Amino acid sequence: MLNNLKAEYVRKGLNPRDRVMAILKCSEKTARNKLEEKTPLTLPEAEKIRDADFEGFTLDYLFATDAAYGSENGWMN
Repeated sequence: MLNNLKAEYVRKGLNPRDRVMAILKCSEKTARNKLEEKTPLTLPEAEKIRDADFEGFTLDYLFATDAAYGSENGWMN
């Protein structure tokens, strides 16, 4: 669910969906699907988002997925 990306946007007081729409010049549905990982982000898309709003952050951190935490819901057992 790209929780780190969403959390960093909230910390900045920005709406994640609106920012992804603006940066990628895509529809609301496409932005929502990418944030919910229903549609994968490409590397160039991830780099655009990072470069636009998160200079100094790593792609690994911003775009970590629930699978990276070892379970479907992101919780460690």
